[in-house]
Amino acid sequence: MTERELTAPVALTRPNGRVNPDAIGWARQPLVDTSGIGRGRGRNKRWEYWNVTTPTHILALTVSSIDYAAVHEVWVFDRATERTWGKGATVIPARDFELPTGVESGPARARAKDLEIEVLAEEGGTRLRARIPDASFDVFASLPADHERLAVVVPWSATRFQYTVKDVARPASGSVTVDGITHDVPAGDSWAVLDHGRGRWPYDIRWNWGAGSGTSGGRAIGIQVGGRWTEGTGSTENAVLVDGRLHKIHDELEWDYDIAEWRRPWRLTGGGLAASFTPFYDKVTRTNLGVVASRTDQCFGHWAGTFAVPGGDVVRFDGILGWAEEVHNRW
Repeated sequence: MTERELTAPVALTRPNGRVNPDAIGWARQPLVDTSGIGRGRGRNKRWEYWNVTTPTHILALTVSSIDYAAVHEVWVFDRATERTWGKGATVIPARDFELPTGVESGPARARAKDLEIEVLAEEGGTRLRARIPDASFDVFASLPADHERLAVVVPWSATRFQYTVKDVARPASGSVTVDGITHDVPAGDSWAVLDHGRGRWPYDIRWNWGAGSGTSGGRAIGIQVGGRWTEGTGSTENAVLVDGRLHKIHDELEWDYDIAEWRRPWRLTGGGLAASFTPFYDKVTRTNLGVVASRTDQCFGHWAGTFAVPGGDVVRFDGILGWAEEVHNRW
């Protein structure tokens, strides 16, 4: 399977709201205009998720709208003690938030009780600010000049589709403060990852997602892998970033893991990738509001393995910090 590479800007939707066939494919930059995804249809999903890994902490923020509700979260994890600081908010009806139509086309903001989030495009990158009781962070995710991002349009049907931008291995720097103590987010050892999503989803869906960022063997490595939700669509969200250059994997990957024994190494193979993921922490989230329910196990750990660059050498990597997750949503 080989997907079409998009090389020019294109609209995600037609005027009638259906997916634009010319947008189906993948790109090395966020070229797709998603302004046709708004509120009011009941199936629209829009979000900005950022994660920052540092030598001492893992930081995350989410600003999202699922049409009938705004769902936000800030989370801070201390890697040494495994202590967490977190705050989520589900606001019904959706209000007091802002989401841009495209990557870096405007700010993302959210405000709820005891929670503030601001994501701003600045010269040379993106500013990430978040504040909850007893925890806050201010991080700059640099965007190097030649850095590539994986952008994919996944079509389930003409009326159900998703545009995702997975931007891994963004150099990060700044600070995180917990319980009044400020810790450095050191440049050179800290990395940011963006998950930008805009689409119209089926009600019941399962997926896997994995990502990792770091340096190994003197090279900057970014891991981006997914599964389940793309099966049968002709699209995948699999790629490896090597020194800022994106290498698309067109094959579906084989995921071998058991969430009941999540500490056991996960195995991923296919498309030239042979990787293991060894978790050290499972961030468990369970929501059951009847019609709306979510089950997430987001495991944090380290990636190791090899990737055969098409027409090139075999890249070996080890100790790449990131995560792999299993999600089941009814939304």
